Amino acid sequence: MNQPVTWGAPPAERADAARNRRLLLATAREIVAGEGADKLTMDGLAERAGLGKGTVFRRFGTRAGIFQALLDDDERDFQQQVLSGPPPLGPGAPPLDRLIAYGQARIDFLIGHREIARATLDGRERVPAGSAGPMSRPHIRFLLGEVCLGPADLDVLATQLTAALDGPLLLYLSAATLTGAAGQISERLTRGWADLVRRVCRP
Repeated sequence: MNQPVTWGAPPAERADAARNRRLLLATAREIVAGEGADKLTMDGLAERAGLGKGTVFRRFGTRAGIFQALLDDDERDFQQQVLSGPPPLGPGAPPLDRLIAYGQARIDFLIGHREIARATLDGRERVPAGSAGPMSRPHIRFLLGEVCLGPADLDVLATQLTAALDGPLLLYLSAATLTGAAGQISERLTRGWADLVRRVCRP
C-alpha cells in the first residue's frame, strides 16, 4: 500500500457553473495578491469578476467560504504531490522519512498560504479549514501504522501530531512574525517537527 487515502475529484458541475467558479477563484487570487486578503469582500469580488452578487453568495455562502475554496483548490495540488510525487514526500521512502518530509512540506504550504488559511477561520470551520482537506491526520495515521509502534493508540497519536504540525502556524504565530522571518521560522519548525517525530517513533 503506497498511499493512505484516495481523494476524489470535486463533484461534476454544469459548464457555466464551472466557468464562473474558475473566474471567481482567479479573480479572488488577483485581489489577494495585489491588495491583500483583508481587501477581498463578497461585493468586491462580484464587481471585479463582472458577476452578480447572488452568484457569489450561492457559490461561497460567506466571505470565509471564498478563502476556503481557494485553500481547497491548492490543497488538492498539495495532496497530489504527497500521493504520487517523488520520495521522500511521495511514495517509495521509509515511513519515518516520509513523516519528516511531510511536515516540512506542510509547514512551507501553510506559511505560503497563511493569509488565506487564517481568513477561513470564521469560528465554524476546522483548523486548518478546507472541505477537501487537510490530509494531515489520515496521512500521518497511515505512516504511523507503517512504522509499527506496537500498542500505541495511533488514532489519538495522529490527532496530536496533526495539532502540533498545523496548529502553531494558524493559531500562535502572528502574521507580522511570519511575514518578517518566514524562512527562519520554517527552518525552526521543520527541525522541531523532525525531532518530535523521531522521538515518537523511537523503538
